[in-house]
Amino acid sequence: MATIKETNYLAITAMLAARTSGMLSGERMERMIAAPSDDEAVKVLEECGYGDLSGQSLNEINAALEKHVAAIFDEVENMAPEKALVQMFRLKYDFHNIKTIIKSHGASVDGSSLLSQRGSVDVGQLQEAFRSGEYAMIPTALAEAMQEASSTLSRTANPQLADFSLDRAYFVEMAKLADSVADSRFAKDYVRLLIDSANIRSAVRTWRMGKDADFLRLALIPGGEVSADNVALADSGDALADLYRATHVGSAVDAAAAAVSGGSLTAFEKACDNAVMQFVREAKIMRFGAAHVVSYLAAMENETTAARMILAGRHAGLKPDTIRERLRDTYA
Repeated sequence: MATIKETNYLAITAMLAARTSGMLSGERMERMIAAPSDDEAVKVLEECGYGDLSGQSLNEINAALEKHVAAIFDEVENMAPEKALVQMFRLKYDFHNIKTIIKSHGASVDGSSLLSQRGSVDVGQLQEAFRSGEYAMIPTALAEAMQEASSTLSRTANPQLADFSLDRAYFVEMAKLADSVADSRFAKDYVRLLIDSANIRSAVRTWRMGKDADFLRLALIPGGEVSADNVALADSGDALADLYRATHVGSAVDAAAAAVSGGSLTAFEKACDNAVMQFVREAKIMRFGAAHVVSYLAAMENETTAARMILAGRHAGLKPDTIRERLRDTYA
């Protein structure tokens, strides 16, 4: 006899599977790209459940996309048998907001328009905690990360080092949430894949900037399938590719080696994102469980990124082929 948790997972798996047919597929993206007007392009998003966006500015549309996904996070969190699955995704936006608040303060600019509503903590609470220095109102992990990053920035005047500090804290907390899930294999593999993707990107960028291994060690995140120490010891693009070839990010290693040697950084970044989506699609063959929640939320993030990319490209007057080259693989 199925447990209550299994029954709940069966229900949410069925609901999310039904929704994937309405997501932004490759065919729908092509219709957006080829549409004769921006209003015709956003009508495709209406088919995907985003409501009527016609006549709105690009900023208004982006705000509507943000609101739509924030609402989905709320809905799935209310239905999911284990809330940690949604919290894993909310963390990204909590840490994004912390970065924005700290950097905006350091540069004496208003970064409010860059803050996301997808996080677990209200942005006003994060801003007030930073302004007042009273952190009891926000979770301990976020408070400690914010204080450490702020201290790093004040001490070094180097925003990049503050970012490194926040990135490490983000993945530590994300891994803890994945570990807390009863059926955790897929969630833990997903986190390891994101860490591997972040580390291989850091290695490529470090070498392209002409930085040394000591700088790279500051950027690397522990906890990936490939150890951070081994990445720091790699001395060429080919050596880096060999480290990751048998991992979930393996499909991006040739693009990584090419990027190290001066090849396209855009093609490499796209290959990394496609490797993540390739892994996420593996949930489709699983009968039910936590994997479907993880994959659906990752697919929704990918969908809104694609929609923004198409609409921003149209707004900037980019040629259709240029927009197509930048788009990542879809889940649907």
